[in-house]
Amino acid sequence: MLYRVLKVHANDNVLVALQDLKAGETVEYKGISYLLKEAIPAKHKFFMEDMKDGDPIIMYGTLVGKTQYDVKTGSRMNTDNVKHAAAKYQYRPYSYQWTAPDVHKFEGRTFNGYHRSDGTVGTANHWLFIPMVFCENRNLDVIREALHNELGYAVTDKYKAKVHLLRELYETGKEIEKQELNIKESLVPVDRLFKNVDGIKFLNHQGGCGGTRQDAAVLSKLLAAYADHPNVAGVTVMSLGCQNLQVKDFLTDLKLRNPNFDKPIHVFEQQGSLSEEQLITDAIKKTFVSLIEANKITRQAAPLSKLTIGVKCGGSDGFSGISANPAVGYCSDLLVALGGKILLAEFPELCGTEQNIIDRTIDETAARKFISLMEAYNDSAESVGSGFHMNPSPGNIRDGLITDAIKSNGAVKKGGTAPIVDVLDYTELAVKPGLNLVCTPGNDVEATTGKAASGATLILFTTGLGTPTGNPICPVIKVSSNSKLTKRMGDIIDIDCGPIISGDKTIEEMGEEILEYCIRAASGEVLPKAVQLNQDDFIPWKRGISL
Repeated sequence: MLYRVLKVHANDNVLVALQDLKAGETVEYKGISYLLKEAIPAKHKFFMEDMKDGDPIIMYGTLVGKTQYDVKTGSRMNTDNVKHAAAKYQYRPYSYQWTAPDVHKFEGRTFNGYHRSDGTVGTANHWLFIPMVFCENRNLDVIREALHNELGYAVTDKYKAKVHLLRELYETGKEIEKQELNIKESLVPVDRLFKNVDGIKFLNHQGGCGGTRQDAAVLSKLLAAYADHPNVAGVTVMSLGCQNLQVKDFLTDLKLRNPNFDKPIHVFEQQGSLSEEQLITDAIKKTFVSLIEANKITRQAAPLSKLTIGVKCGGSDGFSGISANPAVGYCSDLLVALGGKILLAEFPELCGTEQNIIDRTIDETAARKFISLMEAYNDSAESVGSGFHMNPSPGNIRDGLITDAIKSNGAVKKGGTAPIVDVLDYTELAVKPGLNLVCTPGNDVEATTGKAASGATLILFTTGLGTPTGNPICPVIKVSSNSKLTKRMGDIIDIDCGPIISGDKTIEEMGEEILEYCIRAASGEVLPKAVQLNQDDFIPWKRGISL
C-alpha cells in the first residue's frame, strides 16, 4: 500500500484511514505529523486540527457535518462528536465547464444487443409476466416454477439436491450434523430451450388494490415502463378483474409512454375465466407460442451510444466514495463522451451535494425541477418524523459514513463530472444523451427498480459491505470498493476496485476496465453474478415513505 491515509480534497479538515491505525502512533501526511488520540479503523476519519463546538467539518471540499463539542487533533470522527450538516443551495445561472475524457480507445466500438422497432437496443431479451394486483402473485409463482423448470431457467437445482440428500440421510438414520452437503453445479442454466431468450421474468408486487388510488396510478406507470423496456420482447398480463389498477389504465399508460408500442402483449383475467387451471393453462400456452417468436430475435452490433447505464450504490462503506464510486464516475464520463446515457438517482443520497448538481445542470427548468423534487421529498420524509439526515444505515455508520452529507458526497461521484442534461421524476423516460438525474429513494431495490423504469439497460452497483441486489430485466453489475469484500463475497461481486485503495491502479484505469466489462455484459459475453443467481428484485416506490 502506497499510503496509509488520504485527504480527499485540498480543502478538507479530516483524513481518511486507508488501513487500521493504532492509538498513540504518529501518522505523517504531506510533511505534517498527526498524533492519534485513539485507534482509527480503516475507512474512518480523524481530525487534522483542534475543533471547537459547532465548527464545520469539510470533506470532499464541502460541508458534511459540524462538531457537537470540542475535539482534539487526531481524534476519530464518530456519531457522538459529529452531527449532520449540509450547505444551503440555490439556483445560479449555468456556467459549468467540462473537459471530456479521452475516449480514443472506445471510438468505433460496438456491443451486440437486441434491436427494437423504436430504435432502442436492449442488452438482454426477456419475456415479462406482469400482475395487475397482488392477488395474482400466487398464479405467477405457479407459472414461474413450471416454465423455469421445464425451459431451463431454474438455478436452484443444487439446493434441491442438498435437500434430497438431507432426506436420504434422515430416512437412513444417519447423523445429519456431521455430513457435508457438497453439491457441485453451475448456476448458469445450460439446457435452455430458447437460446435467444435470456429470461422469463415475473414482477410480483404488493400493490394494485387497497392503498390509495395514487399508488395504483404510479404502479401503472411503472409496469408500463417495464413492458416498454428495450430488454423486454413481450408481456403476459395477469389480472384479477376488480382491482384498482385496471388493465385499461395500464394499456393507456403504455401507449402514452410509447405510442408506437408493438410488442406482443397477452392479457388474462381470472374473474372472466372458467377456472384457475384454465387461466394458468391458457397463459402458459399463449406465452410459449410467443417465446418461439422471441427466440428468433438475435443480437446485432450497436454503437456504444445506444447504452443507458444506471449507477447505484448500496451497502456502502468508507471506501465507496474514494474507490468504486469515482471509478464508476469515470466510466460514466467515458460513456457520456461517447454519446450514451447515464442515470444517477437516489435523491436522499444527494443531500449536501445540491449546489454542485444545480451548478452542473444545463437547463434552468431542469435545475429548478431538481430543487422542487428534493424539497418535496425531504418535506414528506420530515412530515413522518424522518428526514434525509437519517439515511445512513447502521452498517454505513460502522464503516465510516457518519453523516448523510458524507455518504452523499461519496455517492454522487458515481455520476462523474459531466454536465447534467435532464432531471426526471420517478418512471419518466430518459431521452437525452448525457448525465440524467432520476428521482428515486436511496433504498437499493426501489432505486434499481426506478432506474430500469427510466430506461437503464445496465446498472453499475457499487458496494463496500456487500449486497445481492439485482433486477428482473436489467443486468446489475456489482463493483466492490475493497478487495477484502471481493475475496469474502466473490459469489456476488463482478469487479474489484480495491487496487485503487492499495495504489496499484488509478481511478481512470479502473473506469476503463468497468466500461470494458459493461460492453461484454451488454453483448451477453459475461453474465453478472446477480443475473446468474436470478436475483430478480422488484419493489415499486410508494412516494414519500422511503429513504
